[in-house]
Amino acid sequence: MKRLVCFIIAFLPATGAFAQASLEATVFNLITNQPLVGVVVHLENQDIGYAEAKTSNAQGKVFFAGLTTAGVYETFVRQSTEYNEARAGDIRLRSNEKRSVVLLVGPVREVELDELVVEASGFAQLNTTSAEVASTLAAHEVEMLPIEGRDITRALFRLPNVTQATGFFPEAPNVSINGANALYVNYMIDGMDNNENFLGGQKFPIPVGSVQDVTVLTNNYSVEYGRTGNGVFNVTTKSGGNTVTGEAFYVTRPGPALDASSPYAQRDLSGNQVKDGFQRHQTGFAVGGPITRDETFFFVNLEQTYDIKDNLLNVPALGVNETVQGQNTFTLASARIDQIWSKRWRSTVRANLGVVGIERQGGGLEGGTEFPSTANTQDRNAALVGVQNTYLGDRIVYESNVLYSRFRWNYADPEDASSPRVDVLGANGLSLAGLGHPGYVFDDIENTIQLQQKLTLSTGQHTFKVGGEVITSNFELAGGGTPAGSYRVQLNESQEDALRTAALGSTLGIDDIPSDVQVLSYNVELRPIRFGARQTTYGVYLEDQIAVNSRLNLSVGLRYDFDTLSKGGADEGDLNNVAPRVNFNYLIDDRSVVRGGYGIFYDKVLYAVYSDALQQNSTAVGYRQQLQQLIDSGVLPADTDLDRVTFDGNVTVDATALTPGYLQGPGPFELAARRDEVFSNELRLLNPNGFDNPYTHQFSLGYQRQIASDKLFYVDLVHTRSYDLYRLRTLNPAAPWNPGPLGDLVFDPATYVRTPAEADATRPIAIVAGGARNILMSEAGGESKYYAASFNLLKDRRDDAYSYRFTYTLSNLRNNTEDINFRAQDGNDFDGEWGPSINDRTHVVSGIVYYYPAPRVAVSVAALVQSGQPINRIPDALIFGTTDLNGDGRSFADAYQGNSDRHPGESRNSGRLPWVSTFDLGAHYRLPIAGKTVEIRADIFNLFNAENLSGYSNNATQSNQIQLGGTNEIIRRNAAPPRQFQFGARVVF
Repeated sequence: MKRLVCFIIAFLPATGAFAQASLEATVFNLITNQPLVGVVVHLENQDIGYAEAKTSNAQGKVFFAGLTTAGVYETFVRQSTEYNEARAGDIRLRSNEKRSVVLLVGPVREVELDELVVEASGFAQLNTTSAEVASTLAAHEVEMLPIEGRDITRALFRLPNVTQATGFFPEAPNVSINGANALYVNYMIDGMDNNENFLGGQKFPIPVGSVQDVTVLTNNYSVEYGRTGNGVFNVTTKSGGNTVTGEAFYVTRPGPALDASSPYAQRDLSGNQVKDGFQRHQTGFAVGGPITRDETFFFVNLEQTYDIKDNLLNVPALGVNETVQGQNTFTLASARIDQIWSKRWRSTVRANLGVVGIERQGGGLEGGTEFPSTANTQDRNAALVGVQNTYLGDRIVYESNVLYSRFRWNYADPEDASSPRVDVLGANGLSLAGLGHPGYVFDDIENTIQLQQKLTLSTGQHTFKVGGEVITSNFELAGGGTPAGSYRVQLNESQEDALRTAALGSTLGIDDIPSDVQVLSYNVELRPIRFGARQTTYGVYLEDQIAVNSRLNLSVGLRYDFDTLSKGGADEGDLNNVAPRVNFNYLIDDRSVVRGGYGIFYDKVLYAVYSDALQQNSTAVGYRQQLQQLIDSGVLPADTDLDRVTFDGNVTVDATALTPGYLQGPGPFELAARRDEVFSNELRLLNPNGFDNPYTHQFSLGYQRQIASDKLFYVDLVHTRSYDLYRLRTLNPAAPWNPGPLGDLVFDPATYVRTPAEADATRPIAIVAGGARNILMSEAGGESKYYAASFNLLKDRRDDAYSYRFTYTLSNLRNNTEDINFRAQDGNDFDGEWGPSINDRTHVVSGIVYYYPAPRVAVSVAALVQSGQPINRIPDALIFGTTDLNGDGRSFADAYQGNSDRHPGESRNSGRLPWVSTFDLGAHYRLPIAGKTVEIRADIFNLFNAENLSGYSNNATQSNQIQLGGTNEIIRRNAAPPRQFQFGARVVF
């Protein structure tokens, strides 16, 4: 049946995708402001040798469909005996865009010939066709902005309704749309998938050199976009034309030699912390042009980045105090070929290759005991190859797209994968050295195929879009503990003295530890193999874009999605994901538009939800007995199939008693029979009811006003309500623990702290060997509510020496779940978890000014002013003796999800960090030399060296958003980067 459905969808006709766009031109009489019928409108693109002309209909409209994103377009009405000329030029289309242009034509008899109406096209232009809430940064803006490391994600938060995010692991996506969880943002390249589907974020981190423009769709976009209830970032890639163009560049971050000093560690481009000795060097080139003029074009981009960073290895007991240097590498290559077979057929092939290595070289930011023998590299390697074919008929546009992608995320690729892990204690019992394997395994491989079939049919007032797509991903994960085992050993005084005398320094390895050292413990992973599942999402949609008249456009659409992972531990998946969407756009006059809409948007199931339920699962006899008790008591459904909800996940067994000596411990297969004996603090199961797909209701109402031909003001009011958001439910919770608020400074800790033993005694089922203390299950039960008003003022440069973008957003986001691993503080009391989102802002002011003081000089200033992010106040262990006040013994890091026990009397995220402000400055000077342009550039980030404790891309485990309760004092754990410098030079031709 699944194969049949896939086959049917594969041959459904469909519309508008990767590297395809359309343009609607409406012709009005300048004097009467009425639509003009029978006027010939031309569209040309000299870069690719394209030219077409159509006659305006009864509504004064002309529709050009199936356009490539290559090159620059110009649309115009020629001078005639009746009308003066009108033009709109410099039109650069993004993939999947339906662009609108208004041409105001003056009758010759009423307008002098020297009063020609010329309409240019930039970012400050009315949208007269749709109600999508969207914004775009074009390539020339991106090139002008101060952007760290040519990383396009460092520019995204300049767009309305986008902010820098606090994530829950270092490499988490660094931007949030509408304050929601950044994992659910949908990343696309040329309208096709670019999502790392295990957790979220980009597969291929597309660099600035490949970007023609980047668009964020935040609300009420077309039914063509699915698999997210959040928003979409769609990058349109550069392509070649009839003229050979390109660049070669070098960019450097000198680091501490010029940067302002800071006591806090910073983050590299991957999100990991760095400090002393950090430098960055980048080089690369791009070139595009014709293979055959007017027919075949190519574009190639290659960028190489090296981050150099120092750690300190500091072990006084062994006489070791050394700097250990590491390096991050980013190799990013892109290529695109466009082939125009005829006026009706066109093909595009795109390839992207990313090889990223984040080195952990040993030592630590402030000093550490991890020796270089534990060195490992986080690999994030991606390969994408996409093919698109477009047919343009008289009334139809047909497109067939296919994409293959592969992503490997090896979180800790060790120097020696066969080595055991060894943690060495000194004679005094303190940590002395970490040696060998890093101590854990997370190696995910994802192979994905995406197929899109699309058709657009124009029939007078109606433009029908029908389409379908299939995305199928096969995941394989190797995870858990060290395959060769982990030893914890302790040296005696003579052994420690001998190692110090040997003066091995940073070369100390596992073989240098005496064979007769005391082994305190030995643990080994019982299942060091790969396991996983296949996720396939199916989507079909139908949309009618109705041109009711020359001023009113309506769009009515319906989408249906199915995700195979929604089956979970049930016998069928979530089958009711029907998403209607409707919106309108009304042209009040030639300068004003009102627009609005409503829609339902469904999310896919993050594979991590499913994978965690496999990896942290068990088939042990004791665990199955506990689950059966939960079935018998009605906590789990009576028809729960234990074979479907359980799985042989990763588990580490303590085999200390079976270990003859150092490096002589038994292997995993020798110990496989002991699985039933292993007790776990936490285990999970697949939800026997399946996983409902989260969904969002989106409402929007907006107004646009073309203040002048180069100035646009618009405001958007947005409200979203999300349901079925993921969270973790505890199936055998300890009884609720609510001792009340903390009184003054005098208290009895026994009043506020419950021991784990006391908590365990209140659990509904017994804790047994082979079972777990906490039995967890992912459920779709969370909710969120978001309100926002966004005010925007934009100005194109035109003939002036400046242009600008100003945005102010007032917003509020509250939810009762923060992330897929969110748990209620006490039992399953999620009603008590309602509070501001970790990424909630109230006020965000963003401003960008581009200034051109001289013909060869350009300056940009980018300002960001924000109110502070929420603070989650946790118990102070120095007061209570623990942070686990209710004694439920959770093994997740206390502050990791922002859902740990909180200080008595505090609600979740009840405080606020201070306001923040950052001003970045960029400037370049261009000098023509031998037919080429040499550009010298300097960027200064955080120009005024403000210490910002909030509002920047951050990791929750290191964030200032986690604070101790009982005080208003803010403990400064880190801060946004201080003033930093970046310099570059490039040759443009």
